[in-house]
Amino acid sequence: MSASRRLHLNTNVTGMGRHPAGWRTLDNPKSIVDLGFFTSIARIAERGKLDAVFLSDALALRGHAHGPSQSLEPTVLLTALAGVTQHVGLIGTASTTFNDPFNLARRFASVDHLSAGRVAWNAVTTYDPQAAANFSFGEAPDKPARYARAAEFVDVVLKLWDSWEDDALVADRASGLYADPARVHAIGHRGPHFQVRGPLNLPRSPQGRPVLVQAGGSEAGVALAARDADAVFTAQTTFEGAQAFYRDIKARAAAHGRDPAHLLVLPGLYPVIGGTLAEARQRKAEMDALLERSAELAKFAGALGVEPTDLRLDEPLPYELIDSGVRSDVSGGFIRSTVLLARSENLTVRDLLDRNPGAHRMLVGTPETIADDIERWFTGRAADGFNLNADVFPSGLEDFVDQVVPLLQRKGIFRREYEGTTLREHYGLPRPPSRYADAQAGVAAAADAVS
Repeated sequence: MSASRRLHLNTNVTGMGRHPAGWRTLDNPKSIVDLGFFTSIARIAERGKLDAVFLSDALALRGHAHGPSQSLEPTVLLTALAGVTQHVGLIGTASTTFNDPFNLARRFASVDHLSAGRVAWNAVTTYDPQAAANFSFGEAPDKPARYARAAEFVDVVLKLWDSWEDDALVADRASGLYADPARVHAIGHRGPHFQVRGPLNLPRSPQGRPVLVQAGGSEAGVALAARDADAVFTAQTTFEGAQAFYRDIKARAAAHGRDPAHLLVLPGLYPVIGGTLAEARQRKAEMDALLERSAELAKFAGALGVEPTDLRLDEPLPYELIDSGVRSDVSGGFIRSTVLLARSENLTVRDLLDRNPGAHRMLVGTPETIADDIERWFTGRAADGFNLNADVFPSGLEDFVDQVVPLLQRKGIFRREYEGTTLREHYGLPRPPSRYADAQAGVAAAADAVS
């Protein structure tokens, strides 16, 4: 396997699995609040040498009549999972719209310490008006306002994570010096949204700072990822479209003076696995038979920013009604990926509903066909890896780990063992220095030059 580039795989935990009716096949359909359920997922991921377990999040209860909603707060659950795993990374989603930078920086830095450096923050802006109603907002901020706040929010968090230099925690019993004040820095941030003195009240974390992930396909989201993110989660439904996105965001990262290899592009992938194609199709059909079709149609319409009555099952999408640039409570990235898929294959609404309504790309097939497809996207520079969506946990993930991972290992593109201890090491990312250490070094060098 090339030392310079390797495949990266996360498992994306959304509810009890990506299939909306998958929970109805479980022995314990109330597993959404069962630590044992999530422990089994994390341990299977670690057995498969996956990079990380990724927890999505929701800040409002919706659609719960027909399926489980995200329930447990991500950093709380990640802390519990840190105690039952040793290697696998732990990624949690948190909103920049409905959080405060200091508290969020402290939460994720805390879990990074407790997990010995395995944590990442997935920064999202949250466009859900129902979430806004839970946080004393009269209405949800529009997209420009959300992303302006997000850019400053991320900047403050990164400053706080850097506010302790690596060697600031002295803990010298002989002298009685615990922390060196000269190496702990107030950040003194004053901006349009936040005024934060700092420093953080925690030493620098084991991996320098938690990994920063960004999920979102809008222009503002892509710009934020190119500037600051270590990895970007994205919805890509066609090979050519994914290649174009990959080239674009890597070029944007380079324009910021970054090494493009240090921004990982990880599209979502939804595999449904069977020993034969017929078995894979049968697995999906058995879950499809349990779906509440009207509820799925309503969710799909809402995601597109149209009314359910605007959608005709056996007709194409109403493209003239779909406008990703007007509504602030819909995902522009989801709409673009769905429209691209629908137009590229001339799909009807029914076809799209059958394919994870056009969101993350669905593959129904054998372990061999799925491994070959992953290899094609990876070697074709359409992805650096994937955010995997099991149809239902834990069996969907277990099938991937036991049947697909060995094939990827034989192809020489995926690890056989963990080669490091932190998530940054899993991702092949360098340990970042504290910006304040760099600043201090610059001051010292200038003083030496004068003298």
